[in-house]
Amino acid sequence: MMKDIDAVKNIRLFLFDMDGTLYIGNRLFDFTKELLEKIRESGSRYLFMTNNSSKSVDDYVKKLKGLGINAVRDDFITSSQATALYLKENRPNDRLYVCGTESLKEELRGEGFIITESIEDTDCIVMGFDTELTFKKLEDLCKILLSKKVGYIATNPDLVCPTEYGSVPDCGSVCEMIYNATKMRPIVIGKPQPEMPLIAMKKYGVDKAETAVIGDRIYTDIKSGIAAGALSILVMSGECDRQTLDNSDIKPDLVIDSAKEILDILKS
Repeated sequence: MMKDIDAVKNIRLFLFDMDGTLYIGNRLFDFTKELLEKIRESGSRYLFMTNNSSKSVDDYVKKLKGLGINAVRDDFITSSQATALYLKENRPNDRLYVCGTESLKEELRGEGFIITESIEDTDCIVMGFDTELTFKKLEDLCKILLSKKVGYIATNPDLVCPTEYGSVPDCGSVCEMIYNATKMRPIVIGKPQPEMPLIAMKKYGVDKAETAVIGDRIYTDIKSGIAAGALSILVMSGECDRQTLDNSDIKPDLVIDSAKEILDILKS
């Protein structure tokens, strides 16, 4: 049963998706700054929780500052960070072939991993949202997966990333291309898995009943929130449309036009 918007009043930790939720591309929604300020004023906390692995945390800090949002590294939890944590726990000594941006490679290097472009030296593939994708990378991935047994990790399953003009293919779409060629699928780390919300709850000592996951994708944001036991809030300001919502078996606790409705409740 869908909950009432007043459930927001019990939330102490707001975990916001960014693209499609707080901004689109390089356009900040007009309510975003006031919403974040109101959450802090109320004594609650927010984090930016994103599956987009094309940017490092430092890149996101710069991006948000460029949009007028004062952000620091501790304000973020990303699929890149969750991927690094998974690798440290499960494949700590692997040499990584990264189908991702230079920012993702630098983030993984910063966590102590060796990045390689050698097919022979690869122990594990890391697939991210690669805005620097080339055919050579796709060919290398196929050669690796078809010739040897390696780890295969994807930072996120998102099929598209929203922009000011529509959508572009994201990590999940490239994974589908690779599956069509190799019949291999990766272990997926980011949303819809519950790890990122659970990491955030543990870090700040907040119960799941006092945590909300807010985003524009049913199959990642909302599914992750449900899996973590948090309040799941779908915003209709990004990827999701009414037909997708109606046809989905995944049902959010709340559906709102935009995160402005959260601001309105906090102001009331």
